[in-house]
Amino acid sequence: MGRLLGKTAIITGGGVGIGRACAIRMAEEGARIAILDVLEKEGGGLAAELASRGLEAGFWKVDVSVQSYVQSAIDAAASHFGRLDVLVNNAGISGSPAPTDQVTEAEWDRVQAVNVKGVFFCTKHAIPHLRAAGGGSIINLSSIAGLIGVGGIAPYHASKGAVRLMTKNDAITYAPERIRVNSIHPGYIWTPMVENHLRAISDDLEAAKAAAGSVHPLGHMGEPDDIAWAVVWLASEEAKFVTGAEIVIDGGYTAR
Repeated sequence: MGRLLGKTAIITGGGVGIGRACAIRMAEEGARIAILDVLEKEGGGLAAELASRGLEAGFWKVDVSVQSYVQSAIDAAASHFGRLDVLVNNAGISGSPAPTDQVTEAEWDRVQAVNVKGVFFCTKHAIPHLRAAGGGSIINLSSIAGLIGVGGIAPYHASKGAVRLMTKNDAITYAPERIRVNSIHPGYIWTPMVENHLRAISDDLEAAKAAAGSVHPLGHMGEPDDIAWAVVWLASEEAKFVTGAEIVIDGGYTAR
Protein backbone atom coordinates (compact mmCIF):
# COMPACT_ATOMS: atom_id res chain seq x y z
CA MET A 1 0.00 0.00 0.00
CA GLY A 2 1.04 3.59 -0.58
CA ARG A 3 3.31 2.97 -3.56
CA LEU A 4 1.69 5.89 -5.43
CA LEU A 5 0.86 8.11 -2.47
CA GLY A 6 0.71 11.78 -3.44
CA LYS A 7 0.57 11.14 -7.19
CA THR A 8 -2.22 12.05 -9.61
CA ALA A 9 -2.84 9.70 -12.54
CA ILE A 10 -4.95 10.07 -15.66
CA ILE A 11 -6.15 6.81 -17.20
CA THR A 12 -7.77 6.89 -20.62
CA GLY A 13 -10.31 4.19 -21.37
CA GLY A 14 -10.49 3.83 -17.60
CA GLY A 15 -14.07 2.67 -17.33
CA VAL A 16 -13.70 -0.97 -18.33
CA GLY A 17 -11.20 -3.77 -18.82
CA ILE A 18 -7.52 -3.03 -18.31
CA GLY A 19 -8.18 0.66 -17.65
CA ARG A 20 -10.65 -0.16 -14.89
CA ALA A 21 -8.19 -2.54 -13.23
CA CYS A 22 -5.48 0.12 -13.43
CA ALA A 23 -7.74 2.71 -11.84
CA ILE A 24 -8.61 0.43 -8.95
CA ARG A 25 -5.09 -0.78 -8.21
CA MET A 26 -3.54 2.69 -8.57
CA ALA A 27 -6.17 4.22 -6.29
CA GLU A 28 -5.58 1.50 -3.73
CA GLU A 29 -1.88 2.37 -3.83
CA GLY A 30 -2.66 6.00 -2.94
CA ALA A 31 -2.98 7.77 -6.28
CA ARG A 32 -5.65 10.32 -7.12
CA ILE A 33 -7.36 8.95 -10.22
CA ALA A 34 -8.81 10.80 -13.20
CA ILE A 35 -10.81 8.42 -15.38
CA LEU A 36 -11.20 9.54 -19.00
CA ASP A 37 -13.59 7.53 -21.16
CA VAL A 38 -16.38 7.84 -23.72
CA LEU A 39 -18.38 5.37 -21.61
CA GLU A 40 -20.09 7.67 -19.16
CA LYS A 41 -22.00 5.04 -17.20
CA GLU A 42 -18.97 2.80 -16.68
CA GLY A 43 -16.44 5.58 -16.07
CA GLY A 44 -18.68 7.63 -13.82
CA GLY A 45 -19.77 4.52 -11.96
CA LEU A 46 -16.19 3.49 -11.27
CA ALA A 47 -15.28 6.97 -10.00
CA ALA A 48 -18.27 6.85 -7.65
CA GLU A 49 -17.34 3.34 -6.51
CA LEU A 50 -13.79 4.42 -5.68
CA ALA A 51 -15.02 7.55 -3.89
CA SER A 52 -17.39 5.42 -1.79
CA ARG A 53 -14.31 3.55 -0.56
CA GLY A 54 -12.66 6.78 0.52
CA LEU A 55 -10.35 6.88 -2.51
CA GLU A 56 -9.88 10.01 -4.61
CA ALA A 57 -11.27 9.71 -8.13
CA GLY A 58 -13.09 11.72 -10.75
CA PHE A 59 -14.55 11.09 -14.21
CA TRP A 60 -14.31 13.16 -17.39
CA LYS A 61 -16.16 12.07 -20.53
CA VAL A 62 -13.85 12.41 -23.53
CA ASP A 63 -13.25 10.98 -26.98
CA VAL A 64 -9.46 10.76 -27.21
CA SER A 65 -9.56 11.14 -30.99
CA VAL A 66 -10.69 14.78 -30.63
CA GLN A 67 -7.85 17.06 -29.56
CA SER A 68 -9.99 19.82 -28.06
CA TYR A 69 -11.79 17.33 -25.82
CA VAL A 70 -8.51 15.80 -24.71
CA GLN A 71 -6.94 19.14 -23.84
CA SER A 72 -9.98 20.28 -21.88
CA ALA A 73 -10.23 17.03 -19.92
CA ILE A 74 -6.54 16.82 -19.06
CA ASP A 75 -6.39 20.46 -18.00
CA ALA A 76 -9.54 20.03 -15.92
CA ALA A 77 -8.28 16.88 -14.20
CA ALA A 78 -4.89 18.42 -13.42
CA SER A 79 -6.59 21.52 -12.05
CA HIS A 80 -9.06 19.48 -9.99
CA PHE A 81 -6.36 17.42 -8.30
CA GLY A 82 -3.70 20.14 -8.26
CA ARG A 83 -1.08 18.34 -10.35
CA LEU A 84 -0.41 15.49 -12.77
CA ASP A 85 2.24 12.82 -12.31
CA VAL A 86 1.16 9.84 -14.42
CA LEU A 87 -0.57 9.36 -17.75
CA VAL A 88 -1.80 5.90 -18.74
CA ASN A 89 -2.64 5.88 -22.46
CA ASN A 90 -4.94 2.89 -22.39
CA ALA A 91 -7.90 3.86 -24.60
CA GLY A 92 -8.01 1.75 -27.74
CA ILE A 93 -10.16 -0.21 -30.16
CA SER A 94 -9.41 -3.39 -32.10
CA GLY A 95 -11.17 -2.42 -35.31
CA SER A 96 -12.12 -4.70 -38.17
CA PRO A 97 -10.88 -8.33 -38.11
CA ALA A 98 -10.97 -8.41 -41.91
CA PRO A 99 -7.84 -9.10 -44.01
CA THR A 100 -6.05 -6.02 -45.30
CA ASP A 101 -7.60 -6.07 -48.79
CA GLN A 102 -11.08 -5.97 -47.26
CA VAL A 103 -10.57 -3.18 -44.72
CA THR A 104 -12.29 0.07 -45.65
CA GLU A 105 -10.59 3.44 -45.44
CA ALA A 106 -13.05 4.53 -42.77
CA GLU A 107 -12.29 1.45 -40.65
CA TRP A 108 -8.56 2.06 -40.99
CA ASP A 109 -8.84 5.74 -40.12
CA ARG A 110 -11.00 5.14 -37.05
CA VAL A 111 -8.47 2.77 -35.48
CA GLN A 112 -5.59 5.17 -36.13
CA ALA A 113 -7.64 8.08 -34.78
CA VAL A 114 -8.27 6.40 -31.43
CA ASN A 115 -5.14 4.28 -30.97
CA VAL A 116 -2.49 6.60 -32.43
CA LYS A 117 -3.85 10.14 -32.46
CA GLY A 118 -5.34 9.50 -29.03
CA VAL A 119 -1.90 8.69 -27.60
CA PHE A 120 -0.43 11.69 -29.41
CA PHE A 121 -3.08 14.12 -28.15
CA CYS A 122 -2.98 12.86 -24.56
CA THR A 123 0.81 12.90 -24.41
CA LYS A 124 0.97 16.35 -26.00
CA HIS A 125 -1.39 17.91 -23.46
CA ALA A 126 -0.11 15.99 -20.44
CA ILE A 127 3.52 17.03 -20.95
CA PRO A 128 3.11 20.63 -19.69
CA HIS A 129 1.54 19.34 -16.47
CA LEU A 130 4.18 16.63 -15.99
CA ARG A 131 6.84 19.26 -16.63
CA ALA A 132 5.28 21.51 -14.00
CA ALA A 133 5.36 18.62 -11.53
CA GLY A 134 9.09 18.16 -12.13
CA GLY A 135 8.75 14.87 -13.97
CA GLY A 136 6.48 11.90 -14.21
CA SER A 137 5.59 8.68 -15.97
CA ILE A 138 3.75 8.04 -19.23
CA ILE A 139 2.62 4.45 -19.75
CA ASN A 140 1.43 3.52 -23.23
CA LEU A 141 -0.63 0.38 -23.79
CA SER A 142 0.62 -1.21 -26.99
CA SER A 143 0.16 -4.94 -27.68
CA ILE A 144 1.97 -8.04 -28.80
CA ALA A 145 0.49 -6.93 -32.14
CA GLY A 146 2.94 -4.04 -31.95
CA LEU A 147 5.81 -6.53 -31.83
CA ILE A 148 4.81 -9.48 -34.03
CA GLY A 149 2.25 -10.39 -36.66
CA VAL A 150 -0.90 -12.04 -35.38
CA GLY A 151 -2.87 -11.80 -38.63
CA GLY A 152 -6.16 -10.40 -39.78
CA ILE A 153 -6.15 -7.08 -37.89
CA ALA A 154 -3.96 -4.82 -40.01
CA PRO A 155 -5.24 -1.47 -38.69
CA TYR A 156 -4.67 -2.62 -35.12
CA HIS A 157 -1.16 -3.91 -35.88
CA ALA A 158 -0.25 -0.61 -37.54
CA SER A 159 -1.58 1.41 -34.63
CA LYS A 160 0.15 -0.60 -31.93
CA GLY A 161 3.44 -0.61 -33.82
CA ALA A 162 3.15 3.16 -34.00
CA VAL A 163 2.55 3.38 -30.24
CA ARG A 164 5.66 1.26 -29.62
CA LEU A 165 7.94 3.64 -31.52
CA MET A 166 6.18 6.79 -30.31
CA THR A 167 7.06 5.53 -26.84
CA LYS A 168 10.74 5.18 -27.62
CA ASN A 169 10.91 8.58 -29.29
CA ASP A 170 9.22 10.31 -26.36
CA ALA A 171 11.37 8.43 -23.85
CA ILE A 172 14.45 9.96 -25.44
CA THR A 173 12.88 13.37 -25.96
CA TYR A 174 11.68 13.89 -22.40
CA ALA A 175 14.29 11.99 -20.37
CA PRO A 176 16.19 15.22 -19.57
CA GLU A 177 13.02 16.48 -17.91
CA ARG A 178 12.63 13.33 -15.79
CA ILE A 179 9.54 12.26 -17.71
CA ARG A 180 9.73 8.51 -18.25
CA VAL A 181 7.83 6.85 -21.13
CA ASN A 182 7.35 3.10 -21.41
CA SER A 183 5.09 0.71 -23.30
CA ILE A 184 3.27 -2.41 -22.15
CA HIS A 185 2.55 -5.20 -24.63
CA PRO A 186 -0.21 -7.53 -23.45
CA GLY A 187 -1.13 -10.84 -25.00
CA TYR A 188 -4.79 -11.81 -24.96
CA ILE A 189 -6.35 -10.34 -21.81
CA TRP A 190 -9.99 -11.16 -21.04
CA THR A 191 -11.62 -7.76 -21.49
CA PRO A 192 -14.74 -6.48 -23.28
CA MET A 193 -12.57 -5.55 -26.29
CA VAL A 194 -11.19 -9.09 -26.62
CA GLU A 195 -14.63 -10.57 -26.07
CA ASN A 196 -16.08 -8.38 -28.84
CA HIS A 197 -13.20 -9.31 -31.15
CA LEU A 198 -13.75 -13.03 -30.58
CA ARG A 199 -17.49 -12.66 -31.14
CA ALA A 200 -16.71 -10.99 -34.48
CA ILE A 201 -14.63 -13.92 -35.71
CA SER A 202 -16.53 -16.87 -34.26
CA ASP A 203 -20.11 -17.99 -33.59
CA ASP A 204 -18.89 -20.03 -30.60
CA LEU A 205 -17.48 -17.62 -28.01
CA GLU A 206 -16.38 -20.28 -25.54
CA ALA A 207 -14.52 -22.23 -28.21
CA ALA A 208 -12.88 -19.05 -29.47
CA LYS A 209 -11.89 -18.08 -25.93
CA ALA A 210 -10.35 -21.51 -25.32
CA ALA A 211 -8.49 -21.37 -28.62
CA ALA A 212 -7.15 -17.88 -27.92
CA GLY A 213 -6.00 -18.97 -24.48
CA SER A 214 -4.30 -22.09 -25.78
CA VAL A 215 -1.82 -20.17 -27.97
CA HIS A 216 -0.14 -18.85 -24.81
CA PRO A 217 2.41 -21.31 -23.39
CA LEU A 218 0.88 -20.79 -19.94
CA GLY A 219 -2.33 -22.17 -21.44
CA HIS A 220 -4.80 -19.38 -20.76
CA MET A 221 -5.55 -15.70 -21.31
CA GLY A 222 -4.40 -13.07 -18.88
CA GLU A 223 -6.52 -10.97 -16.55
CA PRO A 224 -6.70 -7.16 -16.38
CA ASP A 225 -4.87 -7.21 -13.04
CA ASP A 226 -1.87 -8.83 -14.75
CA ILE A 227 -1.44 -5.54 -16.62
CA ALA A 228 -2.56 -3.24 -13.81
CA TRP A 229 0.23 -4.31 -11.47
CA ALA A 230 2.82 -3.54 -14.16
CA VAL A 231 1.25 -0.11 -14.57
CA VAL A 232 1.48 0.48 -10.82
CA TRP A 233 5.18 -0.40 -10.92
CA LEU A 234 5.95 1.84 -13.92
CA ALA A 235 4.08 4.71 -12.27
CA SER A 236 5.97 4.32 -9.01
CA GLU A 237 9.43 5.41 -7.92
CA GLU A 238 10.40 1.74 -8.00
CA ALA A 239 10.78 2.20 -11.78
CA LYS A 240 12.67 5.51 -11.60
CA PHE A 241 15.47 4.21 -13.90
CA VAL A 242 13.12 2.65 -16.45
CA THR A 243 12.32 4.51 -19.66
CA GLY A 244 11.92 3.48 -23.30
CA ALA A 245 11.24 -0.11 -22.20
CA GLU A 246 8.86 -2.65 -23.70
CA ILE A 247 7.17 -4.64 -20.95
CA VAL A 248 5.76 -7.80 -22.52
CA ILE A 249 3.01 -9.52 -20.51
CA ASP A 250 1.76 -12.30 -22.74
CA GLY A 251 1.90 -15.69 -21.03
CA GLY A 252 4.88 -16.58 -23.18
CA TYR A 253 3.15 -15.89 -26.52
CA THR A 254 6.10 -14.05 -28.10
CA ALA A 255 8.73 -16.36 -26.59
CA ARG A 256 8.18 -18.94 -29.34
